[in-house]
Amino acid sequence: MKKQIFNIALSVGLIALFASCNDFLDMEPMSQITPENYYQTVSQVEEFTNQLYTDVLVTHGSNSSTFEIDKNTDNQPATETPGNKYDNTGQWKVSMENSSWSWTKIRNINYGINIIMDNYENGKISGNETYLKQYIGELFFLRACAYFSMLQKWGDLPILTQAIDNDETALIEANKRSPRNEVARFILKDLDLAAEYMTPNFEPRHTRISQDCAYLMKSRVALFEGSWLTNFKDTPFVPNGKGWPGAVKEYNKDYKFPAGDIDKEAQFFFQKAVEAAELVAQKYKHSLTKNTGITPQKVSDINDYFYMFGDDDMSTYPDILLWREYNKGLGITNHLEVIVQGGYDVTRSLVDCFLMEDGRPIYNSSIPYDDQTIAKARSNRDPRLIAFMKQPGQINYFINEDYPADHARKDEAYPPLNVGDGTVNRSLTGYRIRKGGSFDKARCDQWKSYTGSIVFRATEALLNYIEAEYMLTKNIQSGHILEYWKLIRETAGFVGTATDPLITNTYTSMDKEKADWGAYTAGKLLTDVTLYNIRRERRCELMAEGLRWMDLIRWRSLEQMCKEPYHVEGFRLWDVMQNEYDLKPADYDGGKDAFVTSPSRGQYIIAYENIQEQSNLYRNGLHWMMAHYLEPLPIKQFLLTALDHVDIELSPLYQNPYWPLVADTPAEQLSLIHI
Repeated sequence: MKKQIFNIALSVGLIALFASCNDFLDMEPMSQITPENYYQTVSQVEEFTNQLYTDVLVTHGSNSSTFEIDKNTDNQPATETPGNKYDNTGQWKVSMENSSWSWTKIRNINYGINIIMDNYENGKISGNETYLKQYIGELFFLRACAYFSMLQKWGDLPILTQAIDNDETALIEANKRSPRNEVARFILKDLDLAAEYMTPNFEPRHTRISQDCAYLMKSRVALFEGSWLTNFKDTPFVPNGKGWPGAVKEYNKDYKFPAGDIDKEAQFFFQKAVEAAELVAQKYKHSLTKNTGITPQKVSDINDYFYMFGDDDMSTYPDILLWREYNKGLGITNHLEVIVQGGYDVTRSLVDCFLMEDGRPIYNSSIPYDDQTIAKARSNRDPRLIAFMKQPGQINYFINEDYPADHARKDEAYPPLNVGDGTVNRSLTGYRIRKGGSFDKARCDQWKSYTGSIVFRATEALLNYIEAEYMLTKNIQSGHILEYWKLIRETAGFVGTATDPLITNTYTSMDKEKADWGAYTAGKLLTDVTLYNIRRERRCELMAEGLRWMDLIRWRSLEQMCKEPYHVEGFRLWDVMQNEYDLKPADYDGGKDAFVTSPSRGQYIIAYENIQEQSNLYRNGLHWMMAHYLEPLPIKQFLLTALDHVDIELSPLYQNPYWPLVADTPAEQLSLIHI
């Protein structure tokens, strides 16, 4: 079998060429090679499928790594300023152009699926049928992933499986939006098809999509939609909710949930999440890579859990279900190690969320918590935090030490709060992690790293099961909840009673967890400590793995910021650690040159609020608007799909809640109000 590296340049590709004046949702793409002359061998189907991997799957990208996807959340700050989704002065506006409403990935996948399935069913594709069916399954999986990405952005969507004739009436009809739960059901069906076509253990190195990936993805999608329907019930963000914009369209006005009502529909998804997650969890629960809690500082330091995230060959880790391979010799590289060396920040909220080593929160532990220094903040803590949190004085590389890398630094210093020095970036919080690091100096050249990228790992299945089963039963003793939860804790490196989540529940006080966005739903602090600690476990285990935003929106965990701004805090500078910095009044006076907040604001520095001038929109913290849970549809798409191309109301489309139908206009101020 061919060794698969995602982004090898391939000879086959679809070129979607569309006239700017006719950018409809699903015009049939043009191919350089006509269908009559292509997709007639297994290798041709494989090449088409391979190309879609990098288009659809999230891996170390051209500008960052997967470990930076969680930026702009309560886990990781943005690079300098937060996005306009946290602004309530109208910076995020409805676009005129279609660039955000892109269907290119769906068009191209459908184009391939349609032709390939037709050729397959008519016996026109030569080659190994097992391989062919595997690639067909992968195509259904990739379409599901592409659709899920769009579901998170827009909610209700047109469901398209076929190339649409270049006919205006057909194209307009195709723009009808299906209720979001129907889209989610469609995605689950695609994932079922994917699992059906794919062969178990097809590719032992786990560089190709597998049945296990399909089941894990199914549990992720089902958990997402079940959570959304539950938490947004009775709002415009769900079908038949009060003010749901879909109800104004004739084709949706009498919509009925397949399960009967919204509660039963949510239960349907939670049950599907449980079933799919259990398939993966049962298979891998005794094969999870264990954390020793050690941050390696020499070759002899062993911690497979640490190295798992920064290895160049991830095929040896049984719990990694899919990863992307890079190869320096082929010029297929990334920027990860430079980013790790330079440092990426995490918030005080995330650091404080991790338990002490006795399994209790920092405020209610048998071990006194002290965060006067970074070293003290990571001592006696959750072994995952100890392994991944940087500490001044640590060694940053001890492999290939003689390699002449241009972005390497031997010793970890206190993070610069002002400007970087070329090899290290300015820190907004002072807390930095090295998840994804390898300690290999040869990977520290600009864009020359070849660290692999994890796409799916099995531990998520255990987490998905725990949450979905609990949402169904509200009973921590139900099913495999405690079994899986304890396994996660043991794998994380906890020992003794600290592996028991009941201990954590006993010592959790929700009024002490207010800095964690996941402690809220619908603007209210949770009262269910079990549910909160399920969210806490997920936050800590999946730290910097790119799933935080997905979790926050499905939990409806942001609108407390409609009422009160949120202040993104960093480390405790204004105490012992200020002695590590030569700080002058101008550095913290709130002026245009200030780079940290004043001690008058408290001992902990606050990201984004160092400059208090009017030009800084975030000088008073982060805010939220209800509209921002979903993105607005562009006005051009309404005009293109209106019968007369003038009257927006004649379009089959409808705008998302609280977003207007006027270009260059912000969300309605009404959406500031907690609904």
